[in-house]
Amino acid sequence: MADQTYRPQRTAAERASRVRFRRAMALLLITLLLPGSAQLVAGNRRVGRIAIWTVIGLAVTGGLVFGISLLWHGLIFRLGTTPWLLGLFRIGLIAGAIAWAALFVDAWRLGRPLELELKQRRVVVAINGALAFSVAATLLFGAHLVGVHKGMVEAIFAGAEAAEAHNGRFNVLLAGADSDGGKTRWGLRPDSLTVASIDAVTGRTVLIGLPRNMQKFTFADGSPMDKKFPRGFDCDGCYLNGVSTWAEDHKELYKGEDHPGMAATVDAVEGITDLQISYYAIVDLNGFQEIVDAIGGVTLNVRQPIPVGLPSDKFYTHIQPGVKKLDGWETLWYARARHDSDDYSRMARQKCVLNAILQQTSPADVVRHYQDVAKATGSTITTTIPPGEIERFSALALKAKSQKISTLSLVPPLVDTADPNMSDIHAEVRKAVKKATPKKEEVFASPSTGDDGETKAPAAGNKPKASGDSDKSGPVTGGSLGSRNKGYQANATDDLASAC
Repeated sequence: MADQTYRPQRTAAERASRVRFRRAMALLLITLLLPGSAQLVAGNRRVGRIAIWTVIGLAVTGGLVFGISLLWHGLIFRLGTTPWLLGLFRIGLIAGAIAWAALFVDAWRLGRPLELELKQRRVVVAINGALAFSVAATLLFGAHLVGVHKGMVEAIFAGAEAAEAHNGRFNVLLAGADSDGGKTRWGLRPDSLTVASIDAVTGRTVLIGLPRNMQKFTFADGSPMDKKFPRGFDCDGCYLNGVSTWAEDHKELYKGEDHPGMAATVDAVEGITDLQISYYAIVDLNGFQEIVDAIGGVTLNVRQPIPVGLPSDKFYTHIQPGVKKLDGWETLWYARARHDSDDYSRMARQKCVLNAILQQTSPADVVRHYQDVAKATGSTITTTIPPGEIERFSALALKAKSQKISTLSLVPPLVDTADPNMSDIHAEVRKAVKKATPKKEEVFASPSTGDDGETKAPAAGNKPKASGDSDKSGPVTGGSLGSRNKGYQANATDDLASAC
């Protein structure tokens, strides 16, 4: 007779124990998959129904928002930039974390842990604790991210009212300023001033650079500074980057203004360009490197060594030539270095940095590093653009990525910065803006066609150039093509990418 392995029969008590264990585990599992279902089948059905209908309602709402956003892309921007909605969503996530964890605890109770064997009880307790902690921690972390985002929106977008497009364009003043050791949030002497003139339909953008050393310019007609300086800003040592300081020292001219320095600077820029400024945005240049680090750096074409610091600095070094991915510290010096260079080459490099950030930063990059991005931007950027306009400008930014960016810099030899001819400057600005404003029939043209309607190959400038292809007839920018003698192409071009 063949040997038969002896298998003892389980007693009724053991079978009952296994059933109770499987039941306890099932209650935990269905609570994970559908909160409230354990209560519906084995506990307080009223609680179960409330939980299930809440989950179903949230799922339906989320599905509707997703479906509508496929047709109306601005919905996500609208929902994501309304502070009170973000606050409500954050509270909802916190409440959801507490409620879901409580349902797990109740599901554990419904599993009658005291009737389980000691080993089974320990397993159920461990799994229940792990599941409750996991779902609660996930929702609480989501609430934290929403809180970070809400704080960023409130910190950056402080504008009260939306502005209308002027002659079909939004003109946004981008100001880079040094912080002053914490005495105020922003430095009082803007180190960089650029007007981004954006077509309100196509997003086609012109960057108009203003030199910080411009003198004797006039202000916007009728402005407080125009009444004070009717013949132009001609006081001793008065330059464009000193307007803010001057106005802060004479706040009586701008009664009721929270930031008289920026109000005066806007009046100056409007007087110089003859453009109506819709909004302004200020970037703390000392915190700019945090933003670049947060998005993972930017790739730039360094044509000649760029000094980092001054020879007297202990950290003095150079960014060597080549197509390189620079971190925040290097990018800041790439944009700001003036040693062995000049203000106008620096203006060209700054435009190359703006172009690189626009072209290389994708929504995926922002999402992947969101917490760092939000923290950096919330502490280094402020703007008068109201939250309700983020939807519009986000859509325009996406359109701008696929188009050429034009530039005009009001620098020599085009402009005598010591004694500028304002009529000539206004004419140059009008010409640059008009050139970048598409005709109605061109709005619907294929992106692959040029201004003349002919199909064109991608600009050669989109491909990295060798480090030795710079104009050698004078000191070079290290970034843009050109030289001090012949001018830097990034300062005046119909295609910024090709000049960088």
